[in-house]
Amino acid sequence: MYRFFKTKRAAILIIPLLVIGILSFRYASSDKDKILIEAITQTIEHEHISPRQIDDKFSEKVFNGFLKQLDYQHHFFTQEDISHFSQYKYSIDDQIQARSFDFFELVSNRYEERIKQVQQIYKEILGKPFDFDTDEKLVYESEKTPFPKNDEELKEIWRKSLKYQVLARVAEDLDAQEKAIAKKDTSVKQKSISELEITAREKLLKTHNDWFMRINKLNKTDRQNLYFNAIASEFDPHTEYFPPSEKEDFDIKMSGSFFGIGATLQEKEDGYIQVSDIIRGSASWKQGELKIGDKIIKVAQGKKEPVDIIGMRLDSAVRLIRGPKGTEVRLTVKKKEGNVVVIPIIRDIVIIEETFAKSAIIQGDKNENPYGYIYLPKFYFKEESRGRSCADDIERELKKLQDEKVEGIVLDLRNNGGGSLQDVVKMAGLFIEKGPIVQVKSKERDPEMLNDYNPSITYKGPLVVLVNEFSASASEIFAAAMQDYKRGIIIGSTSTYGKGTVQRFYNFDDMVSAKLSNMKPLGALKLTIQKFYRINGEATQLKGVVPDIILPDGLSYIKFGEKEEESALQHDMITPAKYSTWKTNYSTDKLLKQSKKRVEKSEYFALVNEEAKRVKSNKDEKTIPLKLDKYRAMLLDEKEKNKKFENLSKTETGMKLDATKFDLPDLKADSSKMQRNEHWLKELQKDQYLFEAIKVLKDMK
Repeated sequence: MYRFFKTKRAAILIIPLLVIGILSFRYASSDKDKILIEAITQTIEHEHISPRQIDDKFSEKVFNGFLKQLDYQHHFFTQEDISHFSQYKYSIDDQIQARSFDFFELVSNRYEERIKQVQQIYKEILGKPFDFDTDEKLVYESEKTPFPKNDEELKEIWRKSLKYQVLARVAEDLDAQEKAIAKKDTSVKQKSISELEITAREKLLKTHNDWFMRINKLNKTDRQNLYFNAIASEFDPHTEYFPPSEKEDFDIKMSGSFFGIGATLQEKEDGYIQVSDIIRGSASWKQGELKIGDKIIKVAQGKKEPVDIIGMRLDSAVRLIRGPKGTEVRLTVKKKEGNVVVIPIIRDIVIIEETFAKSAIIQGDKNENPYGYIYLPKFYFKEESRGRSCADDIERELKKLQDEKVEGIVLDLRNNGGGSLQDVVKMAGLFIEKGPIVQVKSKERDPEMLNDYNPSITYKGPLVVLVNEFSASASEIFAAAMQDYKRGIIIGSTSTYGKGTVQRFYNFDDMVSAKLSNMKPLGALKLTIQKFYRINGEATQLKGVVPDIILPDGLSYIKFGEKEEESALQHDMITPAKYSTWKTNYSTDKLLKQSKKRVEKSEYFALVNEEAKRVKSNKDEKTIPLKLDKYRAMLLDEKEKNKKFENLSKTETGMKLDATKFDLPDLKADSSKMQRNEHWLKELQKDQYLFEAIKVLKDMK
């Protein structure tokens, strides 16, 4: 298995290394932007599974995509701006070939001007009181609404938007005052509408000042990265350029670990970087001096000169604080008490426990063994010396549950966006004897089979896999394999996300000649290089995996998933693999009928279906009244309609959940970890989808 992936990766990288390495000699060390655009386009051209023609049509899409990324809600540019930009609408393809950035420069410079202009607009508008007796409406269609015609319309858009935000705060405060009067609560001071309006405007002004402070920290390079992504994403939604810092963040997210001090930081409006949390067991937690609420003033690498980080962007400050394991970082910190201290911390591995798989026991009926539950948030992988393998962790959780003699297991992949292809193949192999798991097809090559070669089976009992619209990629591979083998029952929404493509990272630092090493780091390209197919021959691309048992959910009537992406690759089919299905003692059709009867009688699922229709209806509604009495009447009407849905998330199922015997000693040794686990189990007790999954497991017996 490892041999396949290693060989494949080497074969893929060989062409870009040669092409970019040679081409880069014609650029000077100051041409970093040209190197990047060439690296992106050349790598895509050679290695993307289905590269699109870079022509006038492509140019138009990049034009629209870049403007959408910069100004999604049409709150900055006007139609006059768009008209000026349109001179390049059908020539961006030529600019890409010529390594020219005229279009980007024009838009970027105008954007900077608009930022400054809008800052003056919102300050001017919020400097005067709003009239809530005027009968007018706010239309909120965001990207579907035309750009304002001119500066006058732009200002009017901002006026209505700000008026709505102030109106919402005033209405909320009026409700609080009226409730206080009804309860005879004198602690809530009664204010007039004009007083509430003044306070709301002052708070909104502060909010916008903070927001624009962060916007102003974004520079030309940030906007250029958006431009690169506007180009890359037109090949497909998952091809994406990652600047160095974002690639590092992605690796942390997928591996669940990094080297650093283990403190969560946030950017404050006064320019300080403040500690908002300390991860238990981390270097900061063990050292003990850094506390929540502390403000970091300077950062030094050991005994070197400290760097002042007041006013610095959060991502830049974080990069200074992270570093290799075993190295020292010295933080100059302003404590909550006002004194300033220097705190030395030796960096160590930081484990983000919420990233990893975990399990629980669900007690069965009288004289019945319990059932097992495993939650997997993503298909994480072990990267070199850090992180963990989700396949190894799932194997460990399965063994824990089998020690409890469970009657069946629910594997929860809801909201799991995917991850490691290698790990999902290994993980699927834990449930079958051996055989094909998924087929992958590269550019201009025949499909290749990824197999489980291990004849041993970790778990042979009844299996239910929970999915929803946000289950994507590797989640769909696993669910599809279990469905095709008839190894388990898939339960969930109308279909999974529909992402049937495989991506790999290409590190541009490995692709430039030694002559240009001074411009590193260059970042990386996440590139779609394969499509994957079920062993039955069908792609999950666009279609996703349709569960065996479909349950109503909040997005039942909303268009969602890969099929809604304009640049998505198409669905197709290939030749099925040869495989033998699992021998079961249950009928899927009978399980479906039994579940359907329960769902039809369920008040909970009836309300979920009704709420889904209401969500669809509200999504289609495009206007908000800006007159106080009409706005409050609208809120009251919504509140009345919402009453029947208020307790949906609070409905108890009667399930009793516990930690496994294996996990209990570790939990008891850490009160914080025990508290988090108890909260997790309490939330699961109200999970109606899990409750129905357990009933299906009982039917499978």
